[in-house]
Amino acid sequence: MQRLPEYLKRPIIDTDKTRTVRKILKTKCLNTVCENARCPNKNECYTKNTATFLIMGNNCTRNCRYCNISCARPEPLDINEPKHIADAVKELGLKYSVITSVTRDDLPDGGAEHFANCISEIRKISPDTKIEILTPDFKGDENALNIIIKSKPDVFNHNIETVREVFKTARPQGNYDTSLKVLKYIKDFGKIPTKSGLMIGLGETFEQIEETLVDLKTAGCDILTIGQYIQPSKAHLEVAKYYTLEEYEILKQLAQKIGFKKYQIGPLVRSSYRAVDIC
Repeated sequence: MQRLPEYLKRPIIDTDKTRTVRKILKTKCLNTVCENARCPNKNECYTKNTATFLIMGNNCTRNCRYCNISCARPEPLDINEPKHIADAVKELGLKYSVITSVTRDDLPDGGAEHFANCISEIRKISPDTKIEILTPDFKGDENALNIIIKSKPDVFNHNIETVREVFKTARPQGNYDTSLKVLKYIKDFGKIPTKSGLMIGLGETFEQIEETLVDLKTAGCDILTIGQYIQPSKAHLEVAKYYTLEEYEILKQLAQKIGFKKYQIGPLVRSSYRAVDIC
């Protein structure tokens, strides 16, 4: 594993606020992508009384080679989870909540109804809270996507993750074009603001990044995130390159040129990082 540049390191933060967030999550038996995916920003988010909820268990049915979430037999859905999510949103006083999930190819709808139930429960007790969902591709199934559209999230996020040329290496069970079609379908038929992001440092070129951003914009994507891939362990894909701070500035200019008005681009940016600031 390559040595991590200093600008990618984050200090350990342990305060009353971070402990309160962890306590609420533990009490409600909730998972977060902050912990499961070893997000470098988790303590910063905890100090702001926020977290990205991870629903439908800890085990994923896909084995993406960059992701720290385990690929194993998935757990049965917890029918009480949507209510517990809503209670946590209320208790944390969130004005903006983000809900993501593992991929559940074992479920007929990929878990779309479970997402919808979470949105419904939050709206019951925190009607002013905005809700962003970060979903898998549901294999592009339009019935599942229609369930999502009907639930009316404030923002729909589905990450393309990487460029076409690297996609099959990083996401062997996914499909680049399916991800684009999902974003376009939600935008065209749901009229919902859409968001997507990619990791860089997996061997892509600037030209390939540009092609991906053009593809996303053509699919109607409104909001963009770009951040550095950090290898979770030696078992995961190696980092091919650490981008410099100057190169991130070039990527911001590229996003503007292509037409993105809302974006977060930087070394430690993740798909839900400071989501409320750009949505």
